[in-house]
Amino acid sequence: MGKKESKKDRERKAITATFFIDPVCPWGYSASPALRVLEWRYRDQLAWEMVLIGLSRPGDPPLPFTPTQLAALMVQFRDRFGMPFALEPKARPSTSSRACEAIVACREVNPGSEWKALRALQLLFFNTPLLPDDDQQIASALGTVDGLKVDAVMAAIDTKAVQAAYETDRKRSRSAAGSPSELQGKTADSPDGIRYTAPSIIFSNGSSTLEAGGFQPIDAYDVIVANLDPSLRRFDPPSDPAEALSLYAGGLTTQEVAALLASGMEEPDRAAAERSLIELVGEGQVNRVPLGNDALWIARGKGAS
Repeated sequence: MGKKESKKDRERKAITATFFIDPVCPWGYSASPALRVLEWRYRDQLAWEMVLIGLSRPGDPPLPFTPTQLAALMVQFRDRFGMPFALEPKARPSTSSRACEAIVACREVNPGSEWKALRALQLLFFNTPLLPDDDQQIASALGTVDGLKVDAVMAAIDTKAVQAAYETDRKRSRSAAGSPSELQGKTADSPDGIRYTAPSIIFSNGSSTLEAGGFQPIDAYDVIVANLDPSLRRFDPPSDPAEALSLYAGGLTTQEVAALLASGMEEPDRAAAERSLIELVGEGQVNRVPLGNDALWIARGKGAS
């Protein structure tokens, strides 16, 4: 996920992957290791499209959790799925729509940058005091994305084009009634219709469409892709963490590296991955950037994603 593709580019590829996500959803964030594996295995044979869900906006009923309760809830995601989390409570409750609008603005102003913007907002929302409905803080977060014209993005958020595109995303996200995802219990009720939950992915080869609703293991994605087009090339796991980092200029978390290194039905060996990464730091090949209770590991000479 990273570079913008035209509709014709997507049509030339074997499979399109429509990705429903919200930057503040802990399920979507915690699916990152599986998504990195999917990207590694199939690379540019998959044509990705992002749809922003918009979980909450000003005026919606408040969540039944205080910031402290939400921070405590993140412990479960940290311990179960392994992505980095900082557990300090946020300064106040917040909504996600402004961050979603900012990502849509990235897509409109600098097509392809929405993937890097999503990554930046996810990492910072779950590991810093970032409030996703504060324009100044959103702009600061987007400022970590190399090459992004942040001023242009922020100026575009309230334009008719961006607001219309965002509303289209919200409507698409709320069209899950009668879907396989609903049958699996992977959707959510909303005032505007049955909603896809993050990180739902709809895969299509042009003639057949299959859904992986909500949070799924990597094997679910892999089975779908293999059945839609068994002629694809499927890349083997990287031989070591240095190779794993080679596709990700913005770096990977420890759990993402461990997931990439796992073969077959092996469980990711986080401890072994971390030891190998530390060795690479000592050899000067990798930088370790502290992040929450973990780190972002970045190959030397690579820029931010």
